[in-house]
Amino acid sequence: MKVLLIEDDAYLGDALKRYLDKNGFECEWVEDDRDVMLILNSSTFDIVVLDLILKYSKGEDILKSIKRKYSLPVIIMTAKDHIEDKEVCFSLGADDYIVKPFNPKELLLRINTVSKRYYAMDLVRVGDVEIDLNKKTVRKGGKLIDLTNRDWQLLELLVRNRGKVVSTETIISYIWPDGDAAFDSVRAYIKRLREALGKELIKNLKGRGYMFLD
Repeated sequence: MKVLLIEDDAYLGDALKRYLDKNGFECEWVEDDRDVMLILNSSTFDIVVLDLILKYSKGEDILKSIKRKYSLPVIIMTAKDHIEDKEVCFSLGADDYIVKPFNPKELLLRINTVSKRYYAMDLVRVGDVEIDLNKKTVRKGGKLIDLTNRDWQLLELLVRNRGKVVSTETIISYIWPDGDAAFDSVRAYIKRLREALGKELIKNLKGRGYMFLD
């Protein structure tokens, strides 16, 4: 699991990074909060641990930006212990809130708990593609992919049957129940999905149908 740690205290940031790395995580520590969005744009992370009191920005503003642009769980860690501060962060989409000082093991436990809750079965991740079957969203490299309703129906059918072959006849009956589509229509929609998400994710098994990689 890859963790983005945003903490401007050099001693604490270094200590937490070493602790998380030692316990099986890949932790990238950002001391200068001006670099956060640039790093998120260029790398893929599984979870963010965010301090609220930073040098250049308010942690609440960074939280808002992350939640607006990315599908990522965010744990707040801060010395701000008033209920009003927690209320603001949770209203902005924070997934957990831990008050300093804390035992590093508690952060470890919270990361594991939040991740298990956030990445439930309805969230499918293959490489840099993330498909949320509950929210009906698709992201590639953290960027939201715009799909039509029919694109989504086809993708959802394939993903819910991932690892299995879905016949062209099944696709037509599911997406075009009135039968107004031909095999060429299915091929065209499959092509669109492969171009958007990556050709390697959807296999074409000639004469049998299509399969989303498990």
